[in-house]
Amino acid sequence: MTVAPHLKAAIFDLDGVITDTARLHARAWKELIDDYLERLGERSGEAQAPFDIEGDYRRYVDGKPRAEGLRSFFEGRGVEVPAGLADDPPDRETIAGLAARKDGIFQEILTEEGVDLFQGTVDLVRNLRARGVRTAVASSSRNCAAILAKAGIADLFEARVDGETLRETGLTGKPDSDMFVEAARRVGAEPAASAVFEDAVSGIEAGRRGRFGLVVGVAENEVGRQALKEAGADLTVKVAEIGALSADLLERWFAESEHRRPSALRVWPDLRKEMEGRKPAVFLDYDGTLSPLVDQPDQATLSPQMRAVVRRVADRFPTTIVSGRGRDDVARLVGLENVNYAGSHGFDISGPEGDGGAIRHQVAEEVVPVIEQVSDALQRELEEVPGAIVEPKRYTVAVHYRMVEEGDFSRVEAAVDQALERQPDLRKAHGKKVFELRPAFEWDKGKAVMWLLEALGLDEPETLSLYVGDDTTDEDAFRALDGRGIGIVVTEVPRPTAASYSLQDTEEVREFLGRLVES
Repeated sequence: MTVAPHLKAAIFDLDGVITDTARLHARAWKELIDDYLERLGERSGEAQAPFDIEGDYRRYVDGKPRAEGLRSFFEGRGVEVPAGLADDPPDRETIAGLAARKDGIFQEILTEEGVDLFQGTVDLVRNLRARGVRTAVASSSRNCAAILAKAGIADLFEARVDGETLRETGLTGKPDSDMFVEAARRVGAEPAASAVFEDAVSGIEAGRRGRFGLVVGVAENEVGRQALKEAGADLTVKVAEIGALSADLLERWFAESEHRRPSALRVWPDLRKEMEGRKPAVFLDYDGTLSPLVDQPDQATLSPQMRAVVRRVADRFPTTIVSGRGRDDVARLVGLENVNYAGSHGFDISGPEGDGGAIRHQVAEEVVPVIEQVSDALQRELEEVPGAIVEPKRYTVAVHYRMVEEGDFSRVEAAVDQALERQPDLRKAHGKKVFELRPAFEWDKGKAVMWLLEALGLDEPETLSLYVGDDTTDEDAFRALDGRGIGIVVTEVPRPTAASYSLQDTEEVREFLGRLVES
């Protein structure tokens, strides 16, 4: 059996990950290139469009050594600029000369404005070092050492591989993996036991080529996150939220890496090809899939953007919300009339009025009074446990302990177990920070999905079922659809699953559904 590697090293890009100097570099690039293009236009009589900080910076120069970035940009514009010699002065109109001038412009801006740090990254680095994880910087910038010193954080990194290293050693820059591999070597770690943090597509590609155990994409916004995910990032985070990452999460990622599933966004072309000639039937969990997980169940609202994309999906394909919530509750939260609702893990199913009337299915109706009694008893027994929430449903009762202090956890579980002893017709199930008492009846989300496919006339080879969910209760549906559908698990960290693909969070679910409806 293959043993999963432990996290031994973390390697960070500089600009856009540790320091907010990417915007300073972008300004320097624009000043340099706009001036050159203007002079070129005056000589040739053909005006050139100015450098676009948003588009051109990301596409051509971000994350690359200066000379490589210049060559890439000018090739994209169809402009021939001679390479020149390594010691060309800044006023020489060669790649080398322009690169030297860009460095001078950047130094002026840096001196004038100073260095801004992303404090979340600094905190993460300190957290990792406290766990014994080795840390290094791998940046194409030849100003890396000066920037780290100016920011007062040079001592946080045990090794530095930068633009000066490339010049001295002849290593190639990103998107080749040389820089990251060398950084890992200098701190005594194998790439497979190391994590890479990058904000540029070229850096993500370098991490993938180097076969690093975890490649984390750091982006300014959701559009940037998706670009990094499609370039191969295993995990993506907005730079403002990087502090939400922790050593615990990263170590769990490595511990469970054998269970990783390919991103449904990264392999979207393959999925679209698999769907050709077949009609999707879409099944969606609610909490943690359409709405982020929250401490209190009544706060799990659906965003307008998610509601809009689910409505569009339901307009095209048969769509069902399959939730552990009560049917009425999840129907109220989703607020759409053109979908089916399977509440209480499929014990209570209904759909909109169709040609054959509305579908309706209720399992174990006789347990409803029992659930009411158990709910009342649990509410009394747990009312003095801070943070414990008892959520009665028609066919099940959930006891949430996400906000319960660790010392009170045993009281919550003991109350649930005592209720179970008094009611042998119920069984105990586990979810994300929740216990649930359900009818002791052979029924689950997988059986509910199979019933729905038959009831809707979709139990046929032409139908391709898509099930997206994040909870352990969704595993029954993933298993039921094995070989006849596609299961997509929503999880930030790999975990054992019967799903074939993964999405990281609700934002990626929304992106996936948008692609589905546009395919």
